[in-house]
Amino acid sequence: MTEATFLFPGQGSQFVGMGAAVHGAYPEAARTFEEANEALGFDLSRIAFSGPEDELTKTKNAQPAILTHSVAVLRVLESRGLAPRAAAGHSLGEYSAYVAAGALSLSDAVRLVRRRGELMFQAGLERPGTMAAILGLDAETVVGLCAQVKDGIVAPANFNSPGQVVVSGDPKAVEAFMALAREKGAKRTVSLNVSGAFHSPLMAHAANGLCLALADVAIHPASFPVIANASAGPVTEPEAIRDSLYRQLESPVRWEESMRELLRSPGPPFVEAGPGKVLRGLLRSIERDVPCATAGEPGEIEELLK
Repeated sequence: MTEATFLFPGQGSQFVGMGAAVHGAYPEAARTFEEANEALGFDLSRIAFSGPEDELTKTKNAQPAILTHSVAVLRVLESRGLAPRAAAGHSLGEYSAYVAAGALSLSDAVRLVRRRGELMFQAGLERPGTMAAILGLDAETVVGLCAQVKDGIVAPANFNSPGQVVVSGDPKAVEAFMALAREKGAKRTVSLNVSGAFHSPLMAHAANGLCLALADVAIHPASFPVIANASAGPVTEPEAIRDSLYRQLESPVRWEESMRELLRSPGPPFVEAGPGKVLRGLLRSIERDVPCATAGEPGEIEELLK
């Protein structure tokens, strides 16, 4: 069995048609989508394959769809001799990583992220928030500018790569932060179309609800290290996994640190399993020449397996 370091994408990577070609090409992938449909009690694959787009992009649908696509690809690769030796996932993708490591069953994971999506959306209704991507400022500068905003909450949500940080919080606070960032020399500030202030203190109510859901799920020791978003360190034990998934909703995704941890050990090659190429792009902005294949469509899978 050949091994690689696996990366699993998060929300925002979804698109109408995702997973359809893989489902049609590989029996393992078809069974994975069927398992997810049965666990959820509705036809998730129909939404992923056919949309409509506004239905797929709902947080409660996008999260289980991305996870299922990622696990379908993982199972195809494993059946053909390529397996993970370590993994990380961006936000939602951390759940995919725990499925890959055997810590969570697919059925439990899709139900968890469905509930997670519902809780995140509800938290956004109860306390409206937003997010913005900041390009061209380092993490330390972003943290310092967040502290300067006094009217409302704004906090780092994703430390994605050098010069790319996402902030999250109250709409007026995020707007004030963006003005400060431009004054400080940010190359771009981009408002994101999201339903809440994810990975910030505004998600406290959602985190408490998720804690209850996590308490009812069996979590097993991971068969290989998964780098947790909240700590950027490896976790394998069930209670550490449970705690990481709870903390994740209110904590920033420490993606750059997570990638540097994986680059130290076990290192390349990397595989991004699931829809899109976002994580390969982020990895290359951290370490330019590191090999990272994308595996979301049959052509990519066959090329990788060569």
